[in-house]
Amino acid sequence: MTARDFVGYGRRQPDPRWPNGARLALVVVLNVEEGAEPSIPDGDAATETALTDGIPHEVPAGSRDFVSESLFEYGSRIGFWRIINLMTECGIPVTINACAQALVRNPQIADTIREFEFDLCCHGDRFIRHYLLSTEDERSAITRAVTLIEQATGRRPLGWQSRYSPSANTRALLVEHGGFLYDSDSYADDWPYWVRVGDKPHLIVPHSFTNNDNRLATAKLGTANDFYDHLSAALRVLYAEGAHSPRMMTVSLHSRISGQPARFEAIARFLEFAGQHDDIWFASRSEIARHWIDHHPAERYL
Repeated sequence: MTARDFVGYGRRQPDPRWPNGARLALVVVLNVEEGAEPSIPDGDAATETALTDGIPHEVPAGSRDFVSESLFEYGSRIGFWRIINLMTECGIPVTINACAQALVRNPQIADTIREFEFDLCCHGDRFIRHYLLSTEDERSAITRAVTLIEQATGRRPLGWQSRYSPSANTRALLVEHGGFLYDSDSYADDWPYWVRVGDKPHLIVPHSFTNNDNRLATAKLGTANDFYDHLSAALRVLYAEGAHSPRMMTVSLHSRISGQPARFEAIARFLEFAGQHDDIWFASRSEIARHWIDHHPAERYL
């Protein structure tokens, strides 16, 4: 990874020149992970319980946690379809943050991504902690994830976001692998930005842990109404700032979280609220990346 940068654009904030003079670019990311999580049937030591409504550590390691397993399954059996139906009905582009094994295990989801040509970002193969891998093992993990997604959907992902923290080598390995427009292994800005990896420029399109429904699954927010208020507040601030300095906002969803009925309504309400604003560009991450590459080439910043 690159050296830490605490300044960024600083006082010289960029004019993104979003299409049609939009004040805000709004990106919706749907994390499709179900089937890629650790589970005992897959040879792991314990069942993954993170970001579910189960009770963590209720079942001892070495025993299957059928509650958590089935909560993950709900995401791919029901939650994905509920969210995707909303997005297609509203005509809102969505970026699929896909773990490769999730697509391998649900060909119908892979076929739907192919049919609707949803934007694809690689979220790794399984829930792999890249920071624990050797360089060679991480290189292989990246190659495997990209290959499996391409086999499942008929095209390769154009972005990358690690399921956990990346390693110190991840970004260099992505550049070495080639074919990526960007990575989203950063939470550091309200705009895309360039970094140098070796002697090559590389684009970062930041993700969000804040505008993220993981705040519901971890009880940082209590209810769907809290999440709606949270997202709406972010949009109001960024939209107001966008009158003089247009911004980008990313909303991150998970099929097993926001796909639950009690939470889904808040997403529908938020998208309706966003649609009431003029000058919002609903965009995929790849559209954001291509726009930045065309209008803010790396040589201006590096």
